[in-house]
Amino acid sequence: MAKPIHVKFDVPNELENSALEALELARDTGKIKKGTNEATKSIERDLAQLVLIGVDVDPPEIVAHLPLLCEEKNTPYIYIEKQKELGGACGLNVGTSAVAIIDSGKSKKLVDEISRKLQELRGQNG
Repeated sequence: MAKPIHVKFDVPNELENSALEALELARDTGKIKKGTNEATKSIERDLAQLVLIGVDVDPPEIVAHLPLLCEEKNTPYIYIEKQKELGGACGLNVGTSAVAIIDSGKSKKLVDEISRKLQELRGQNG
């Protein structure tokens, strides 16, 4: 199965799992914004600490602007294979296209570590 064109780099499974774990922790102890529109506003306002984007979003144009916006605002972002997993980590019974962690709460250390690893990954692939 071909990856969508907008995926700029592969994310190791352990990093994807760490990001979902950080999202769950932030949901419980900090603050998150769910959905493409909320994530977009959070990035534009320099509030987002980490953005998680679903790979299986259809059509992909829904989230295609997020990586560009994140890079413009120097906000770390990570791709998550399934929207359903992303929604589940937010406490939803449905998938979500994107989520922004606004206040990492008890996941701060994890979010910082993920951000560092993402920077290294992009450096290798960019």
